[in-house]
Amino acid sequence: MKVFIDTANIDEIKRAAELGLLDGVTTNPTLLSREKGNFRDNLKSICEIVDGPVSAEVTALDADNMVLQAEDLSRIHKNIVIKIPSTRDGLIATKQLKGKGIRVNMTLCFSPLQALLAAKAGATFISPFVGRLDDVSHVGMEVVEQIIQIYENYGYETEVLVASVRNPLHVVEAALMGADIVTMPFKVIEQIVKHPLTDVGIKKFLADWEKVKKD
Repeated sequence: MKVFIDTANIDEIKRAAELGLLDGVTTNPTLLSREKGNFRDNLKSICEIVDGPVSAEVTALDADNMVLQAEDLSRIHKNIVIKIPSTRDGLIATKQLKGKGIRVNMTLCFSPLQALLAAKAGATFISPFVGRLDDVSHVGMEVVEQIIQIYENYGYETEVLVASVRNPLHVVEAALMGADIVTMPFKVIEQIVKHPLTDVGIKKFLADWEKVKKD
């Protein structure tokens, strides 16, 4: 399973990349708005740190302008993947962008049927938002499981990118289900790297070694 980080913060991306596990980055207008500087320069900097897909999202709501924005964003760097919302116009734009050789990450997906349509439109990635589904009393990971099953049934090449990840359990479930990718904020990466029993074990080993040195 590939691991992406969900942030536009350069420092967080560098720290995650140092761990040797980072395969890509997902951003959105909200994340980019939190960072200083020109968003295009920031996206280019991210692409220079991570040699993998870097998602940049359109803000237009109609298909024609989605395509225009996508073409513009794709010129920033070869690693840029365009995030398109899972809407009617989003499907139209995705089909057109597929024909132009521009990769699309269909985002804000909340149902297996949206995912099915995204695959048929030619999306490179589909991003089910599991945390937001959990927020409205729907088990988000069940939707991921359904999407994976549908894609396997028909041999769709669209990769399942589990998004809106809130905790390590989402990551474990995604891996067990066979999701292609999980994207998570830096705080979740820190949580999965660190385990309290590992810290306890290190402390005990070092304490015991001090006794050996004294002897």
